[in-house]
Amino acid sequence: MEQAQEGVRINKYLSEAGVCSRREADRKIEAGAVTIDGRIAVAGDRVLEGQQVLVEGCPVQKEEEMILLALNKPAGIVCTAEKRERNNVIDFLNYPKRVYPIGRLDKDSEGLLLLTNNGDIVNKMMRSGNRHEKEYLVTVNKPISDPFLRGMAGGVPLVELGVTTRKCRVEKIASRQFRIILTQGYNRQIRRMCEYFGYRVEKLKRVRIMNIELGELPVGKYRTVTPEEYQVLSRLLRGSSNGPVKGGR
Repeated sequence: MEQAQEGVRINKYLSEAGVCSRREADRKIEAGAVTIDGRIAVAGDRVLEGQQVLVEGCPVQKEEEMILLALNKPAGIVCTAEKRERNNVIDFLNYPKRVYPIGRLDKDSEGLLLLTNNGDIVNKMMRSGNRHEKEYLVTVNKPISDPFLRGMAGGVPLVELGVTTRKCRVEKIASRQFRIILTQGYNRQIRRMCEYFGYRVEKLKRVRIMNIELGELPVGKYRTVTPEEYQVLSRLLRGSSNGPVKGGR
């Protein structure tokens, strides 16, 4: 645990203040957009109590209230807080306080996306090495075969990424629809896995992240994660690392 007299690392300070994720904080620091008491911050700097931090000229004030939202993201919305992206999820959500997405759901996909102002939750939930479950319903362009199901479940080489996916649970639920539960999140992973076996994804919807379920939430709407859900989530996150995990991939 970081000692108060030693300060808090600048990227952690920004994530805990609800400004952005640690990764995005690192990018802002590298771009010279962050200052500490008027000096341009560099990676590894620490913020001491009483120091003033500015991001792009705006003072950072720590948000005391913990915010955790569940959104049913429509297809076409991009999971970024970058305002230059016309279809960014923050403008779409139009929430009155500053939040940012936990992980990503690609532009063409829909379903459950969590947003928060808590950087530690982001890191603990999304680190691949923590192996937290995400569940999806997938519709493909032709009837699903048993060899396809076995192949998807057994680990798929994604040559363009230089990796093989972890073994996972896959269940056929209709002629052209299946359920898949992943514990990692490579870029367009399910689409790439299907393509490997000659299938094309026609619809992809995320329906669960850990214990948080999409349920009957309408497309484009959001809700606050309940205290009961958050209590279970906190228990599941106990022992999860918010830093890199050995063997994470």
